[in-house]
Amino acid sequence: MADALNIDITYEDLMAQKMAGIDDALDKREVTSMIYNATAANSVETIQMLVTLKNFVDMMFADTAPREYLIRRAAERGLKPHEATYAMRKGVFNIDVPIGGRFSLDDLNYEVVERTSLGQFILQCETSGIVGNLFSGQLIPIEYIKGLETATLSDLLVPGEDEEDTETFRKRYFNSFGSTAFGGNRADYKEKVLELPGVGGVRVYRAWNGGGTVKIVIINSEYQVPSTTLIGQVQETVDPLHAQGEGLGTAPIDHIVTVFGVSQSAINIGLNITYQSGWSWVDIEASVQSVIDNYLKELAKEWAQSENDNMGVVVRVSQIEYRLLGIDGILDIGNTTLNGGTSNIEVNNESIPVRGTVSG
Repeated sequence: MADALNIDITYEDLMAQKMAGIDDALDKREVTSMIYNATAANSVETIQMLVTLKNFVDMMFADTAPREYLIRRAAERGLKPHEATYAMRKGVFNIDVPIGGRFSLDDLNYEVVERTSLGQFILQCETSGIVGNLFSGQLIPIEYIKGLETATLSDLLVPGEDEEDTETFRKRYFNSFGSTAFGGNRADYKEKVLELPGVGGVRVYRAWNGGGTVKIVIINSEYQVPSTTLIGQVQETVDPLHAQGEGLGTAPIDHIVTVFGVSQSAINIGLNITYQSGWSWVDIEASVQSVIDNYLKELAKEWAQSENDNMGVVVRVSQIEYRLLGIDGILDIGNTTLNGGTSNIEVNNESIPVRGTVSG
């Protein structure tokens, strides 16, 4: 359509075409001739019209549509961007605090939503998005609570998520044409579990414990091992433990579904570093650990986004050495070992790699 309308033509090309169609016996000089000026004015309007038309064409198709029109296009397939969710955090107090009690930490407020044990509660951030995942520390009660002496915000139980960004949503829209989610097939399980707050990736395995059983392995939206709280929430939504196989969750009747969290595989790394003059391991240790952690998190994200549930991620010696060479203080690096060997390590398909010991 775009080629037929030639909506990508430039002003200069349009003017050249128009001038070529006018008899050379007539005055066509730039700026001074009446023909040129009249044609130029008309060409400017034509180009403006074509730019507008091109924008309309771009808005019609999902690969070029801006967010507003992509949402409208995706709605035709029953898709919409995932909404922002609220972080669930562990709160530790010296006494039992009331359900519904509110506390603050810096600019964020948290509400007590569930008691887990004496002095320990689940708190929900009142601000949606990943910001609720970031900070821990001393909580301040918004209203006076008698007997309260200590209040601490600690573990991240269910990560909060920002609203799904445009390009991720665009990719999900196109992926929806590759497989059809229906009645408990693999695509159906993945689609429904990924919609749950705090879930960043899911793998599905059939008949893992006999006929009719389904094993689901999840990773949280921070690409880390999920908490027991998150695993329990997903289990309750998909196939509640008290009535497995009864079809009371999103799983079809007769599907006995068990939800697990992705496990960790520690990678112990031995480095043979040539230091720049005046540098030592003490100077660069923190930077080395940070670079390795970032690389392993990329692999965890790769695990979450892989379309092959039976494939594990590979920790590569070359990638570690390449990334570490960018650290100030490192002149060269070689003979790196992973878990005592010099080869790459493929982590099993239900695990993600995490940093073990690092020696330099």
